[in-house]
Amino acid sequence: MTYQFDEMIDRRNTRSYKWDQSEVLFGSADILPLWVADMDFASPPAVKEVLLKRAAIGAYGYAVRSESYLDAIVNWFKRRHNWELQKDFITDSPSVVTSLSVAVEQFSEPGASVVLQSPVYYPFYDVITSNGRKVAKNPLIIRNGRFEMDLEQLEALFQEGAKLLLLCSPHNPGGRVWEREELLALGELCVRYGVTIVSDEIHCDLTYSGHTHIPLASLSPEIADITITTLAATKTFNLPGLHTSFMVITNKAIKSRMDKRMHTLSLHMAQHFAQDAVEAAYNDGEEWLDAMMAYVEGNLNYAMDFLQRELPQIKPLKPDGTYLLWLDCRELGLDKEGLKELMFKRAKVAFSEGSVFGTEGEGWLRVNLACPRSILERALRQFSDAVRSSNG
Repeated sequence: MTYQFDEMIDRRNTRSYKWDQSEVLFGSADILPLWVADMDFASPPAVKEVLLKRAAIGAYGYAVRSESYLDAIVNWFKRRHNWELQKDFITDSPSVVTSLSVAVEQFSEPGASVVLQSPVYYPFYDVITSNGRKVAKNPLIIRNGRFEMDLEQLEALFQEGAKLLLLCSPHNPGGRVWEREELLALGELCVRYGVTIVSDEIHCDLTYSGHTHIPLASLSPEIADITITTLAATKTFNLPGLHTSFMVITNKAIKSRMDKRMHTLSLHMAQHFAQDAVEAAYNDGEEWLDAMMAYVEGNLNYAMDFLQRELPQIKPLKPDGTYLLWLDCRELGLDKEGLKELMFKRAKVAFSEGSVFGTEGEGWLRVNLACPRSILERALRQFSDAVRSSNG
C-alpha cells in the first residue's frame, strides 16, 4: 500500500492543540506550528476503520478490555523489540505523564530528590515538583555530536540518597537511542543503590536506519525488577488525542501498588475507542510505520542538509530516533526571549524553545519533523530568512 505522507491535512478549526492555539500561545494565528510532538500524518487506515466501526454503534457506554487488546501489545513487543511480555505485566493508564506522576507519588517521599537527565521532556519536571519532590539533575554531556550519560555524577546523586530515576529512552529532545552498554551500566548502578527506575519509552518504535531501541527491562531480571516501563501506541501511530497508554511492570509488589493507586483515582476504566485503535495499530499498522519512518528520515536528511548549507551557525544533534530535531542556536547570540521573537514575530514559525526542557536547553530549539516535507521546507526557509534579515 502507498501512504500519502506528503498530503496536507487541514487541521485548523478541529480543536487541534497544535494548529488552533497559535494566537493564544504565540501571538499570531498565521504561525506555522512544528512544536508539540504530534504528527500531521493520517493514522494507519486500520485505525480509522475500527474507529468508524466503533462510532457506528451509536451507544457509547462503559467498555471493557479484551484479551485481544493485550495480545496485540504482547505480540508487537515480541515482534518489533524481541521483548517477551506476559499479559499480567500490563497496566493501562490515560497517559505516560499520568504514569510518571503516580510513580513519583508512590515511590518517593515528600521532599525527596528525584533524578532526571536534563535537558529532557518538560513534564518530567512538573511531575516531580507538583508532587512536592525536588528535581535532582544528572545533566547529559555532549560528546562527538551526541548526548551521553554522566554516570559518575549520577552515582553521586544516589550516594546522597536519591531513590527514584526518571529515564527518557529514546531521549526527547535529543533523539538518542541509548545503546545496550549504556543502559546496562545505568541499570546495574540503580540495582546496586536500590533505585527504582521509571523508563519513559514512548518513542521506542521511532528509530532510524542503523539504530535499535532496547527496552531497559529486557536487559536482565534484576533490572526488570526495579523498572516501571511506560509505553503507548500514541506517538508511534499518531493517536495522542485518544489518551491511552500502558505500563509494563514485572515486579508484583510494584505493580500491585501502581494498580491500587490507578483504581483509587478511577483511572483504570477502559475507554470506548482507545483500546480498539491500539489493537488495530499494533496488528495492522506495521507497514504504515515503516513507510512513515522512511519518510521522516527523508525529512531529517533534508533538514540537516538545509541547515548545513543555509544556516551553518546552527548546529543540529543528529538523532538516532524520534521525529524530533534538537538545534543548537547559541551562536545566534539570542536569549530565550530573543529566540521567541525570532520565531514567532519574524519567521512566523513555532519550534519548541529549549529552556522548557531545562536550563541546559537554553539557546536550543526543538523541531517536529513529522509533517509533509512542504511544511518543513517552508518553516526552515522562513526561519532562515528571518535569521538573515535580523543579522541585516
